[in-house]
Amino acid sequence: MPFNIIRNDISKVKADAIVNTANANVAVGAGVDQAIYEAAGFDDLLAERAKIGPMKPGQAAATPAFALDAKYIIHTIGPAWQGGNYHERETVASCYRESLKIADELHCESVAFPLISTGTFGFPKDEALRIAVSEISSFLFTHDMTVYMVVYDKEAFVISGKAFPDIKEFIDEEDIKPPESSYVRRRRRMQQMASFQEDSSILKEAYPIAASVAIDEDFYPAAAVEEKPDLDAPFDDELAEELSVEQLDDADLLFNASYSLGKEYFTESYEGLDKKLDEILKRRAQTFQQMLFQWIDRKGMTDPEVYKKANVDRKLFSKIRSNENYLPSKKTVLAFAIALELNLDQTKDLLRRAGYALNPSSTFDLIVECCIEHKYYNIHKINILLFDRTEQYLS
Repeated sequence: MPFNIIRNDISKVKADAIVNTANANVAVGAGVDQAIYEAAGFDDLLAERAKIGPMKPGQAAATPAFALDAKYIIHTIGPAWQGGNYHERETVASCYRESLKIADELHCESVAFPLISTGTFGFPKDEALRIAVSEISSFLFTHDMTVYMVVYDKEAFVISGKAFPDIKEFIDEEDIKPPESSYVRRRRRMQQMASFQEDSSILKEAYPIAASVAIDEDFYPAAAVEEKPDLDAPFDDELAEELSVEQLDDADLLFNASYSLGKEYFTESYEGLDKKLDEILKRRAQTFQQMLFQWIDRKGMTDPEVYKKANVDRKLFSKIRSNENYLPSKKTVLAFAIALELNLDQTKDLLRRAGYALNPSSTFDLIVECCIEHKYYNIHKINILLFDRTEQYLS
């Protein structure tokens, strides 16, 4: 994936180039600067840094990486935060632009950044993150390179409403609900069983075998089926307390067995099934690959525009393009849906063609679904939101 956010010590990251927030003078600063010098080899790196000489905030220059697991160290000078009135934001943006320019000139395939100036220089982390995402995503739209944003711990990487109000307003406690516990799920099944028994006259007509399965009143009280329950209403706690976990498990099994028996009876008794199946298979829908490229054409986008906007590796995209039966991961399908700015129904259709569905008990799925519903299609910021909530990110 071209843009990755990882938690690690940047001096231990493997990349063609490591970006160091350096001291403006030929001296070793604190924080990231000191860690990189110690890992690379203090004397060797300092001697190379001396060849560059003093640097100004916003500038960048490269040296060999020595003992680091990299080819180059790109030194950039971040600004000290003075309230934002001394062009600090523009200077940080220049640090990213100049560092990426040098990485490109050195033909680097990968580069790792810290969150520039957020350590001893005191630049607000949320604003620094917004600037980093903006500069890196703009660069990647016209270049092929893997970029890592490296943070040392979760506290160093926090989304605030000030920096990302357009994200934060989408996700609140009502948007992301915890999954139902097994006990609550069983109680809901109990209510479904009540409805199931009340509609037994319809069942007998369609599925005679399934309808012959009796519901044991010992674990399914008659009071529960006197009238069809409102599934949106609160659960009947008094009724639920009468049932043991084992009895509720039995209700699950009975429901599943009844459905299976009825389905089997209905299938076996259906005349001309083979002919019907032949007719259905002739109307087989488009594959995921066919639908993906149909959407690309409809949106008037080029292949590079799509895979870059989806933050998908070019090699993976080529694999999809060349193999009509290739099915990428669910995260990649969602990344394409976001890149193509599909609505929720269109996204669900694309997912189904790849064999997936949105899971209402998955925090990851609920976050992505919420962003799509609100037409928020910036994949890098969605990934930041997912990362902040310790979820895997898209593509």
